[in-house]
Amino acid sequence: MRGNIGNLLKQAQAMQENLQKAQAQVAQITVTGEAGGGMVKVTMNGKHEVSRVQIEPALLTEEREVLEDLVAAAINDASHRATTAVNEKMAGVMGGMSLPPGMKLPF
Repeated sequence: MRGNIGNLLKQAQAMQENLQKAQAQVAQITVTGEAGGGMVKVTMNGKHEVSRVQIEPALLTEEREVLEDLVAAAINDASHRATTAVNEKMAGVMGGMSLPPGMKLPF
């Protein structure tokens, strides 16, 4: 029985190390969301932090509400892309082990 507990502790420690590595890798993920046929682009990392917003100059003549809607849509697109990329990265780290429904990792 002691051998089983020791193995479990080793596995838990290895998984914790893998998760720490994955957290660092998630921060390095970069995605770009777009709206308006690419006229608005938002760059975001795996932690959902926006690092850049690009707006085509031609849009600056549009009404403010149009521009606001396009920026929001580009942010949402980037967010969905970041979530997908993080989930794919974590699936590899977790080695097929799934979390219970509704449970999210702490990053």
